[in-house]
Amino acid sequence: MSIIEKAASRIDLQRASAAQPIPAGAEPETAAAFVPPAPPALPLPGFDAATAAPVVRPAAKTVDLDLERMRTMGLVTAAGGRTQLLEEFRIIKRPLLQRAFAARAPGDKPANLIMITSSLPGEGKTWCAINLAMSIAMELDHTVLLVEADVARPSVLRTLGLPNQPGLMDVLADTRLDVADVMLRTNVDTLSILPAGTSTARSTELLASSGMSSLLHEIATRYPDRVVIFDSPPLLMTSEARVLASHMGQIALVVEAEQTTQHAVMEAIGQLEGCSNVNLIYNKTRDFPGLDAAYGYHYG
Repeated sequence: MSIIEKAASRIDLQRASAAQPIPAGAEPETAAAFVPPAPPALPLPGFDAATAAPVVRPAAKTVDLDLERMRTMGLVTAAGGRTQLLEEFRIIKRPLLQRAFAARAPGDKPANLIMITSSLPGEGKTWCAINLAMSIAMELDHTVLLVEADVARPSVLRTLGLPNQPGLMDVLADTRLDVADVMLRTNVDTLSILPAGTSTARSTELLASSGMSSLLHEIATRYPDRVVIFDSPPLLMTSEARVLASHMGQIALVVEAEQTTQHAVMEAIGQLEGCSNVNLIYNKTRDFPGLDAAYGYHYG
């Protein structure tokens, strides 16, 4: 080997040594073979790891609510004029909104996550959840997401005259789905809906999963002006309601006037042990002459 070739070999050896120590016993002329392999490429956010292609999310689906149909059904709408029902839900929502955006102590659950539930079926929880969401949607400074969380017997879409859609259960069961993929925008600009999605026997476990905790954190914090209303299953009928309640910052328990027993109410409240912000909506009262139904709100 010539002097020039030996000098070039030493330079190559120095470059290799700077990248990785030469293994013991390796010959100087072969040490350059120990150049470390290039590190594997890491997937970039928004890119498919297998193909390195951008992940294209479908545009949010938009549905039209039939506001005239809703008005004739006795639901709150902005076009319905000043009614007793509208005024009652204005009273109901005000303390909920004040608490939803108040300063939160460390460890407190997000108070903009509000669960509407009842002791038993038929007390009007879905009706109250829709009306509360529509009332909050009239606010100038807030938006609202209505979540169909009664996954065993979903009724929000049916009440609104909409077909079943993929939703919450599909997102929890398939990590490739994002909540934005199944969220429905409506012709009420400040109102979106998250359907229950595909029914599954594992609903309780999915609602109790870390994936659910992550999803709730995302929808609670993605938009600072958002209120999230959950139409929950009845507390005394399913285990899902108790799991959901453990995530909520506020709970409103719907009580049907002259039907729900005191025992059922106390049993339901007992299921909410550890939940500090529990309120009652006294539903289907007939205390005012000339009115078909009036609604009162009381703290529990």
